[in-house]
Amino acid sequence: MTISQLREDLAAANHVLAHHEVLDGFGHVSVRDPRNPAHFLIAQSMAPELVSPDDILTLDLDCQPVDGDTRKRYLETWIHSEIYRARPDVNAIVHSHSPSVIPFAASSVRLRPVYHMAGFLGSGAPVFDIRHCFGCTDMLVRNGEQGKALAQSLGDSDVALMRGHGFVATAPSLPAAVYRAIYTELNADMQSKAIALGGEVTYLDEEEGRRSTQTNLGVMERPWTLWKRQTAALRGD
Repeated sequence: MTISQLREDLAAANHVLAHHEVLDGFGHVSVRDPRNPAHFLIAQSMAPELVSPDDILTLDLDCQPVDGDTRKRYLETWIHSEIYRARPDVNAIVHSHSPSVIPFAASSVRLRPVYHMAGFLGSGAPVFDIRHCFGCTDMLVRNGEQGKALAQSLGDSDVALMRGHGFVATAPSLPAAVYRAIYTELNADMQSKAIALGGEVTYLDEEEGRRSTQTNLGVMERPWTLWKRQTAALRGD
C-alpha cells in the first residue's frame, strides 16, 4: 500500500467511525507510518466526519510534525504517540467517547465480552483513572507523561477505558482498530442489556476470546470493505 492509499484509508476510517457514532465531533484515529515505525499519521484537529486525505499529518513520537506542517493538532495526540512507543505490535489506535462504554469506566462492573465479535475484550479492558496519577485535571491526556500512564494502564490489552472520558482501542492494523472500536461500543450496549435482564450473565472466557479474536482478524477485509463502500455512498464519493 502506498502512503497516498494509507491517507485515503485513514480518512475513510474517520468517516466509518463517525457513521457508526463511535466518533462524533470529537475523538480521533491514527495509523503507524509503515515507512518509519517512530512516526504515525493522524488528522489535523477537526471533526472526524470532515477529514479528507489532505488533512492528514505525520507526527513523530514526541507529537511533532516530521515535515514542518504547522496545522493545529488534536490536544490528545499523546494518547497515540505513547501507546505506539510502548507497544510495537500496535499499528492503529482509536480514541472514542462513545456513550455505551463510558459507564463501565465509572463503575465497578468490568467490560467483558458477551459475544464472539468482541472476543478481543477477553484479555481485559483495564480502566485508566487520570486522577490517580495526576490529581484533578480536565480529564484530557495533554502530555507525554499522561500518555505514558495511559499506555501503562493499557498494558498488553487491546482496549483501555478512561474514567470520565472514553476509551482507546488498539490493533495490528487500521481495519482491525476500526472494527474493535465499533464492537467495543456494541458489546458495551449488549452487556448493559444483559445485566438489565436481572439474571446471571455468561461471558466469553479468555480462551474463547483468544480464539474468536484469531478468527476475526482473518476476515477484517469483509467488514472494512463494506463500511468504506457504505460511507462513500452516503458521501456521494
